[in-house]
Amino acid sequence: MTHVLDFPVLSLLLMSMPAAVVLIWLVPDPRKARWIALITTLMDMLLIILMLINFDTSATSYQFVEQASWIPSLNVQYLVGVDGISVLFLFFTTLLFTGVILASWNSARSQPRLYFGLLLLLESITLGIFSSMDVVLFFLFWELSLAPLYFLVSLWGVGPNRRYAAVKYTLLMLAGGIPLLFGFIMLGFGHAESINMTVPQGFAFDYPTLLQTRLPHGLEVTVFFLLLLGFLVKTPAFPFHTWLPVVTMEGPAAIAALMTGLKLGAYGIIRFVVPLAPTVAQEFHWLLAGLGVVGILSGAVLAVAQTNLRQMLAYSSISHVGLVLLAIASFNLQGIQGAIFQLLNFSIVGGGLFLLTGFLHQRVGSTDIISLGGVASTAPLLASFYMLFGLASLGVPGTSGFPAEFLMLVSALKTHTGAGLAALAGVVIGAGYFLGIYRRTFFGPMTSPVIRQAIDLKPRELLIVLVFAAFILFNGLYPMGILGFTQAASEHWISLLPAR
Repeated sequence: MTHVLDFPVLSLLLMSMPAAVVLIWLVPDPRKARWIALITTLMDMLLIILMLINFDTSATSYQFVEQASWIPSLNVQYLVGVDGISVLFLFFTTLLFTGVILASWNSARSQPRLYFGLLLLLESITLGIFSSMDVVLFFLFWELSLAPLYFLVSLWGVGPNRRYAAVKYTLLMLAGGIPLLFGFIMLGFGHAESINMTVPQGFAFDYPTLLQTRLPHGLEVTVFFLLLLGFLVKTPAFPFHTWLPVVTMEGPAAIAALMTGLKLGAYGIIRFVVPLAPTVAQEFHWLLAGLGVVGILSGAVLAVAQTNLRQMLAYSSISHVGLVLLAIASFNLQGIQGAIFQLLNFSIVGGGLFLLTGFLHQRVGSTDIISLGGVASTAPLLASFYMLFGLASLGVPGTSGFPAEFLMLVSALKTHTGAGLAALAGVVIGAGYFLGIYRRTFFGPMTSPVIRQAIDLKPRELLIVLVFAAFILFNGLYPMGILGFTQAASEHWISLLPAR
C-alpha cells in the first residue's frame, strides 16, 4: 500500500460534501443551494484529477490509503483507498453528478435545499462505496445510499406512482442487503477459523486480509451465493431487474441517469464476489454466464416492445449489464478490462441518454413515442447528440462503447462460445430497436403542436452533453486512457483466481 499525497485526500473527498450540505442550510437564500452543490462537486473533481495525476498505474496495491480504528472490539476499521479498478470510478462519478446538478438547475424549484443536499450526500456515499477497503464500512455506505434515493424519487418524481416506485426500490435493496451482510459476517468467521482464533478476536473485515484468507469449500460456496445474490439485486440482473423500469419511469430523469449510470452491483461482483470466493466463482462460471446471456436477450427483446423512451433505455441498460456479467464470467484479462470499461461507459453514455431524455421531457411534457415525432426539425442538436450517445451504447467504432464491447465479446467467444454468439445476437437486436425508436421519435410525423414550438438545447444543457460527448469520442479513439489505468489491477485480479 502506498501513500502518494501527504494529506488525507479520500477523507477530504468524503467529508467535503456533507460539509457543503450544512452550508446549504446555513445560507439564507435557498437558490444558492445549486451553486454550492456545483462548486463542491467541481472542487472534488479537481481533487480526483490530482489523485489521477499522482496515481501509479504500474502498482497493484492500494494507494492513498487511510486507516483508523472504528469498532475495535470487532476489528472493524475506517479503511479507505483506491486501486486501478476503483480509481477511475471516482472521477466518472463526480462527472456524472456534475451533469445531474446542471440538468436539475431549474427543474428542482421545490425545496432546492433538500434536493441538492440529498444529491451531495448521495455523491459522497457513492465515493465511499468505491473507496472502502473494509467490508463493514462498505456495507455502511451501501445501505446509506437508500435514504437519499428514496426521497429523490418520491418527492421529485414525475410519474403518478413515484412513491410506489421509491418504496419498491427501497424494499428490494433492503432485502438484497440481508444476504450481503450475512456474507460479510461469514467472511469474518472464516478468517477467525483460518487462524484458529476465537471470535470476535479473530475477526477480520479489511479487504487485503480477506483476499489472503482461504475459506473451507463449503463456507466459500455460502459466501459466494450470499454476496452474489446481494449484488445481483442492485445490478440489476435478470430476474431481479423489475425495479429499474419502474423507477426510471416514475422518478426524475436526472435521478434515473444516476441509477443507470452507476452500476454499483456489477462493481460489487468484480470487487468482492469473484476475488473473495475465487474457486467457487470458477466452478459456477456457467451461472454467471447464463445470467449474463438471459439478461442480454431478455433486456433486448423487452426493449423492442416499449413505447416509452425511458422504459426502452431501462431495458437496454439491463441488456448491456448482462454483457458485463458474461465478460466477468470469462475470467480473463480481456473480459475484466472490458467489463470495467463498460461500467465506466455507463456513467457518460447511459447517464447522458437519460439526461437528454429529461431535456426532451421538459420540452414536450412526455417521453411516450406516440406523443413524439419530428423532434429533429425543431431541436437538431438534441437529436444529433441523442444519436451519438445511442451509437456509443451500441458499440459503434469511434465511440467509447466499441473498445469495451469488443473486449467483452472477444473474451466471451473465447471462453463461452455459445453465450458469446447469443451476445452478438443481442447486440444486433439492440441496434434494431434503438434505430427504430430513434427514427419514430426524431424523424416521425410531427403530430404535436408542442413539438413545433420546442426549442433546442440551452447553453447549460449543451455544455453537459458536449463534455460527455468529448469523453465518448476521446475514449473511443484512445482507449488506452482507461486501459492503462486498469491494466495492472486487472492482471492482479486474474492472478487471484486458481489456475484453470
